[in-house]
Amino acid sequence: MVNSSQFPYFILTEYLGMGYLKYLYFVIVLMLYVVLVVANALLIVTICMNRSLHEPMYVFLCSLLVNQLYGSAGLFPFLLLQITSDSHTISRSMCFLQIYCLYTYASVELCNLAVMSYDRYLAICCPLHYKVRLTSNKVALFIALVWLYSLIKFLISLFLTFRLKLCGNVIDRLYCQNYYVTKLACSDTTVNNIWGIVTTFLTIFVPLFPILFSYTKILRVCVVGSKETRQKAVSTCSPHIASLINFSFGCGFEIFQSRFNMTGVPRIIRIVLSLYFLTIQPIFNPVIYGLRLSKIRQMCRNQFCCKKL
Repeated sequence: MVNSSQFPYFILTEYLGMGYLKYLYFVIVLMLYVVLVVANALLIVTICMNRSLHEPMYVFLCSLLVNQLYGSAGLFPFLLLQITSDSHTISRSMCFLQIYCLYTYASVELCNLAVMSYDRYLAICCPLHYKVRLTSNKVALFIALVWLYSLIKFLISLFLTFRLKLCGNVIDRLYCQNYYVTKLACSDTTVNNIWGIVTTFLTIFVPLFPILFSYTKILRVCVVGSKETRQKAVSTCSPHIASLINFSFGCGFEIFQSRFNMTGVPRIIRIVLSLYFLTIQPIFNPVIYGLRLSKIRQMCRNQFCCKKL
């Protein structure tokens, strides 16, 4: 039986000892959030309002941007509230809701990047069959699968963690994480550990396969293809590769920090690394896609800039 009244809240210790610096942190986080929301919303509106951008590549990008707004909504308002609060606690229900939001964000992000790599493979390696093999119905199906796959998968993880009997309620982090809540358990966590391994495989290696497959094919075409083919591949794939590398490094930082003792690392560095994939990625993507894709740049200028008389 789950005793839902046991430890009705968790204490987040990373906020302790901020002192007057909390006002500086508040301003920095608020500015990041405003930039993130404006940048992502700008590109979403641009893609939605221009029919010429209703192509698979831009529809997948729109899904990526929506996911970043979803993930940031599960973190930034909470950070702002915690920074200014004197009681750094979070209720049990809100903690699990945050875990679900942030973990599904990470899964959807990687799955979106996997689908986008397949789109680039078809555009570069099979240009004559691109519209046949990637119809609007298939694009909608891919996006639905990306979201449902992640949302359902982590519902199981959340249930398995919620059923645990906990012997503590102190989390040495800025936000709730499934791994740290499980570490507080004094009941058997064998099922959680097994499912954790399965979830890691489903989250990382399943999306990794289409990414590796797509770029292997693209690289092969670039080697034997013309100069124009290589230029097209570089111009269309470089934002995706940059986004994928940035997100992978951010997730790698967080996994490494969760599994190894980082007490010897300065506290501010630990904080930055733990927030990297949740803050930098949603800001990085609109910038890199907005700068590299000329069609989006042109549409943004037409949509939001005043025309000269």
